[in-house]
Amino acid sequence: MSSALAHLNDLGDFIAASPSSFHAAAEGARRLSASGFQRQDETEAWDSSPGKHFLVRDGALIAWRIPLGAGPTTGFRIVGSHTDSPTFKLKPRPSIGSYGWQQIGVEVYGGPLLNSWLDRELGLAGRLVLADRTTRLVRTGPIMRIPQLAIHLDRGVNDEGLKLDKQQHTAPVWSVGRPDRDVLDHLAQLVGVDAKDVLGYDVVAFDTSAPAVFGPGDEFFASGRLDNLSSVHASLQALERASEGEHIEVVAAFDHEEIGSASRSGASGPVLADVLGRIASALGAGPDELHRGLARSYCLSADAGHAVHPNYPGRHDPANLPLLNGGPLLKINANQRYATDAVGAAVWRRACDTVGVAYQEFVSNNDLPCGSTIGPLTATRLGITTVDVGIPLLSMHSAREMAGTADPLALSLAIRAFFSGD
Repeated sequence: MSSALAHLNDLGDFIAASPSSFHAAAEGARRLSASGFQRQDETEAWDSSPGKHFLVRDGALIAWRIPLGAGPTTGFRIVGSHTDSPTFKLKPRPSIGSYGWQQIGVEVYGGPLLNSWLDRELGLAGRLVLADRTTRLVRTGPIMRIPQLAIHLDRGVNDEGLKLDKQQHTAPVWSVGRPDRDVLDHLAQLVGVDAKDVLGYDVVAFDTSAPAVFGPGDEFFASGRLDNLSSVHASLQALERASEGEHIEVVAAFDHEEIGSASRSGASGPVLADVLGRIASALGAGPDELHRGLARSYCLSADAGHAVHPNYPGRHDPANLPLLNGGPLLKINANQRYATDAVGAAVWRRACDTVGVAYQEFVSNNDLPCGSTIGPLTATRLGITTVDVGIPLLSMHSAREMAGTADPLALSLAIRAFFSGD
């Protein structure tokens, strides 16, 4: 338990430093640099020397380690995850309001549980692109809140259910009686520039509550963005600590998974194929050697999954009921919404057995549609055998999700064994 809690404390620090995908990529880069990884500039010639490397593309982070003796047909061991989470994104002309209130115009990003964002102290975080062509990361403290209507003014809410209009009911309040306040001015001041110097921005809301361990025996962990910073953190820890194997080990933390991954830094985009191709080319590979290397490769798609909910057991498959602290999930879907097949499942089982990690299987109830991950996208783009895994959660896509304290470390240990495996 002490090792699991130490891992959780570090995960909590990682999440606290990563309120947006851009902050997550920057924090991962900072940690990798401290562990001896060298930053690769995409505009420069590719470094093929044995050792540890990484690059950042917008809100995505790709890191890799080239072993001694690597050549044109060396295979890859890849762990994919994502840096974004469902939230609200700042709209153009975001300073709005009425009836004496100052509010912030936001657009729903992904599929958040809207009600979970009510009555929380929220901040804003992301990147500002400035007139001098630089980019600055920015984050506020708790500056806004989406207040719920009092029950006295909505008497049927507990019987009829809460109904939120995404346009009318989700604009946070951040000031009152101060029509002179402008949110872009506030963000610009935080990075020491004038608002007129901000030419573009990608800024999202985040819950400012700190991650917390709770339960009578410290069984549980609550935090925002566990989906999917739990996997990003686990894979980075594993890459830093894995023994060098015969493969090129890769961590690919993509952006934009929650909105379909179709971007230059998403799993449907070119970033991973670009990196793998340039690594292989720098090692002397032509097209044939690259494909031979990919045919020797495997990918873990590490993304959070669902634990059985004790209040809604009918929403789960009756024979497969994962629990928090029962171990990470092997995610399976007959329609390939998860990429797991028998070959990938065997790779995952060998990795878990190597380090004595128990795992659980997850499959959806037939009456409910299955979500998806970057796994099928990676398998489709690259033709690599891919298996979907991740820690179980309750309250997925809530502003504050819930995990077991033992599962994040177990996932990291299994990933470490996957990196080092034959």
